[in-house]
Amino acid sequence: MSERWDREQVLGLAPDAASAKAAGKVAKLGTWAGTGFDGEAVWGECQGSGNSAYRACADLTEPAFRCSCPSRKFPCKHALGLLLLWADGLVDGGPRPGWAAEWMDERRARADKAAEKRAVSAARSRDPKTVERRERRVDDGLADLDQWLRDQVAHGLAQAEKAPYGLWDDAARRLVDAQAGALAGQVKALAAIPRRPGWPGRLLEEYALLRLLVRAYQRRDELPAGLRDTVRSRVGFTVPQEEVLSDGERVRDHWWVIGLRDTAQEQLTTRRVWLRGRRTGRPALVLSFAAPGTSLDASFVVGTEVDVEMAFYPGSPPLRALAAERHGPPEPSGPAGTSVQGFLDEHAAALAQDPWLDRWPATLANVRLARADDGALFVIDGAGDALPLRPGDPWRLLALSGGGPVTLAGEWSPRGLRPLAAWHDDEGTVVL
Repeated sequence: MSERWDREQVLGLAPDAASAKAAGKVAKLGTWAGTGFDGEAVWGECQGSGNSAYRACADLTEPAFRCSCPSRKFPCKHALGLLLLWADGLVDGGPRPGWAAEWMDERRARADKAAEKRAVSAARSRDPKTVERRERRVDDGLADLDQWLRDQVAHGLAQAEKAPYGLWDDAARRLVDAQAGALAGQVKALAAIPRRPGWPGRLLEEYALLRLLVRAYQRRDELPAGLRDTVRSRVGFTVPQEEVLSDGERVRDHWWVIGLRDTAQEQLTTRRVWLRGRRTGRPALVLSFAAPGTSLDASFVVGTEVDVEMAFYPGSPPLRALAAERHGPPEPSGPAGTSVQGFLDEHAAALAQDPWLDRWPATLANVRLARADDGALFVIDGAGDALPLRPGDPWRLLALSGGGPVTLAGEWSPRGLRPLAAWHDDEGTVVL
């Protein structure tokens, strides 16, 4: 049985603000007929502008959606409106109608087939000959990258300023052919650096980190187990979810959901959800991915606390995780924060374990907005320590705080802190 969601979880599925607003307008019983739900699905027929009704159904276990309306948004306003009615307790249980049962059966059949393919692929990937063949291809690809990096430095960085994107794309394609996909993505992203102020130092730094990764992989047998797992992951070796759930480190805690960020790249949208354990104080990162026409995981709502046993992927430090077992529904809750110095100490310790770490969650207590003489924005705590904010719209944060202290959660990167959510005694949670 799926736990009944609340309205925040439903609206968190909306592809944009316009869809969320439109969903509220159709979430009225008078526009729906034949509604119902069971342990896995909720369905109903919504009267549209024409003579025929739109049939909407949601698979609560994914979640996934289907609607006969012509909208290209997933989920559409009808699916969201139906879920809002269900969240409000206005949809009664009952047997599935034929059209909803057919769609759910088709989904289960496709899921079973995909699981079979994954099992076959996993078995092949563990075959000693396949493993040896891939290791050899990756070794050759990284040797080629090592030479390419040395050539870039030897020829000087000045050429990069006017170089076409093909300079990096060609190197990335060779890494894809060598089955080092994650590393290929890092190389391809370098093309944007010469278009930014102060780019020479940044590009040289990225080249150095890539060379360090190449050398670490070439000497992987000498590394501690956790660091070796991190290096393999950053090169492109993946760990199946089934293996993480069966063999990964398990940590049960009450986890604060402190922030969420979606990023789109080509035909894939990635959602990063940051959590922090109340008891352990450790961070966790939950990733989900969605192709066009599918939805991202909306089971973690910013501003709530969840009792979950997390299974962590191997790494140093272990950060990415899966929700292995949930214990009870989420509860509204704001996180405890730390000082700026406390955050910097934590980040430095993590960076010492993983020198390629490019993002880390921050939860800061009693910080205020401040502006430098040059107009740059910072957050500053009671001790006078400050962190730079990434360029963006500060008005929502300023409106929430009124210039006073707030608890602020964000995503720290070399370019500064990107605010994700804030908590105020009077206003509660505000997602930024």
